[in-house]
Amino acid sequence: MADTTHSTSLENQFLIAMPQLVDPYFANTVTYLWKHNDQGALGIVVNKPLPACIADIFDELDISCTIAVGPFRSRSVLAGGPVERDKGFIVHDSRRSWDSSIEVTADISVCTSKTILQAIATGQGPENYLVALGCAGWEAGQLEREISENAWLTAPADTELLFSTDYAGKAASAAAILGIDLKQISPEAGHS
Repeated sequence: MADTTHSTSLENQFLIAMPQLVDPYFANTVTYLWKHNDQGALGIVVNKPLPACIADIFDELDISCTIAVGPFRSRSVLAGGPVERDKGFIVHDSRRSWDSSIEVTADISVCTSKTILQAIATGQGPENYLVALGCAGWEAGQLEREISENAWLTAPADTELLFSTDYAGKAASAAAILGIDLKQISPEAGHS
């Protein structure tokens, strides 16, 4: 019997909040789905910057920065989701693996280890990465139900867009992957 698990998996996809999604946490967000199976889904919101920067995370974890700290002061930490808000998630390119790295694709991994942050602080980390506090989670069938209720659009993840720091433009750019202009969609949901 053929394995159909991956044919319906939304791993390595963007979830783009539809205009009618008014949930205070997820309105206007783009979420990178890094895990999706029959038990549920996990993702990281990739366009919701916090007032903290990566240098603040280094300070909080007593990580010594051996390279110029300036770029880390201008790089935001993201609010990755309402689940496990005190846990750090690092989405990074997969050129190298760190403790607890989970490979999503040949190009993208997710990590929760302090060692990757130490490598970033010394210039030995991944070239492309984002740091988020918390993640988003859905129980079995919940995400599929929300998609069928027109809460989300799904689009193939684009690596360049994933790591972009244009947080305000990410939702429009992600929808454009599908040829959709979010400004043209009515915030009123309808079903035929």
